[in-house]
Amino acid sequence: MKILVLNAGSSSQKSCLYEIDDTGDLPEVAPVPLWQADADWTHQDGTTEVKINNAHGANLSDNLNTDARSEVIEYLLKNLWNGKTQVLSRLSEIDIVGHRVVHGGNEFEKSTLVTPEVKNAISRMSVLAPLQNPANLEGIEVIERIFPGVPQVAVFDTAFHRHMPLPATVYPGPYEWYDQQIHRYGFHGISHQYCSRRAAQVLGKDLESLRLINCHLGNGCSLAAVQHGYSIETTMGFTPLEGLMMGSRSGSIDPGIILHLLQQKKCTVEQLDETLNKASGLKGISGAGDMRQVLLDMKEGNSRAKLAFDMFVHRLRYFIGAMLASLGGLDALVFAGGIGENAAEVREAACEGFTFLGLKLDAQRNAQSPADQVISAVDSAILVLIIHTQEDWEIARECRALA
Repeated sequence: MKILVLNAGSSSQKSCLYEIDDTGDLPEVAPVPLWQADADWTHQDGTTEVKINNAHGANLSDNLNTDARSEVIEYLLKNLWNGKTQVLSRLSEIDIVGHRVVHGGNEFEKSTLVTPEVKNAISRMSVLAPLQNPANLEGIEVIERIFPGVPQVAVFDTAFHRHMPLPATVYPGPYEWYDQQIHRYGFHGISHQYCSRRAAQVLGKDLESLRLINCHLGNGCSLAAVQHGYSIETTMGFTPLEGLMMGSRSGSIDPGIILHLLQQKKCTVEQLDETLNKASGLKGISGAGDMRQVLLDMKEGNSRAKLAFDMFVHRLRYFIGAMLASLGGLDALVFAGGIGENAAEVREAACEGFTFLGLKLDAQRNAQSPADQVISAVDSAILVLIIHTQEDWEIARECRALA
């Protein structure tokens, strides 16, 4: 079975092709994709940087004179059956296509086959995810043109959090907000779902028996408290802006600041959006939105970089504590994402806040940043793991389940 996965970001497009046995059990470890392609149009307006490779070692790099998503996707997919990265002899070899869809609103608690009704629902949810859902829908429509009749699956980033209890979901404003679908949804659900299952595999335990806190730390950051295999609390809310300090997003702030900026500083809504989403977080404090640069600047004595790091860790500990309270205890703390998987300094500083619970890191293992391994000390009361999150493989698994 060949499963094509499309994972759209607001300014990027990732695609990959998996080939798996459609009769036996799925492998525990994600297989290497048969083909994968990345497109990024953040470097220069009107252009897209493209990188494609296949499992046979063929590589292609190109710069396209367009940033139109549909044109970019079509270009990427043509390299599946043409050129030096070709891995297909005919289009009919594709059995099913899976899409990451950021927002499923109240309508979707699990992945679902795409129908006209599902497309309409994704479109309606665009009001809640104006950058992401239209991009996800555009990918679905491109596939309809190129692979007519091939089944498609929408895998929702919000679905993993749909089991959160009402006290964790409803905002303490007027109850009418909840009726108007203004409540906490949570995001990064595909990653949190993968990390939960993979952590249980690494530990050799039943997922339903584990109390986990997943720390998905990248440019976007969120935590999820996982119990009985479901998210019962998370840090992102109505939008991906709530919660932890992030690369360029503020995370949670006093809403009175928004009122002050609107009323006293005469900020526009557009200015606030730009500030909170693109000029805050690590970037707002230190000038660098990438933790790697923050760490380098901090080591060179940059006080603002040190402040940004300390703030990031403070907020991370703060919200881990909230997740602990929701779970009533903890079996394992999981780190994932670009920062979570690679920044040993962040993991060390975060875990130092919980030594009173008997949590101990193995300093040598932590420094090595090993993927899919335990990095806590042998006598630690709480296990700590690094999991290399694989959203695309999780989407492929959902496709296999619905094929």
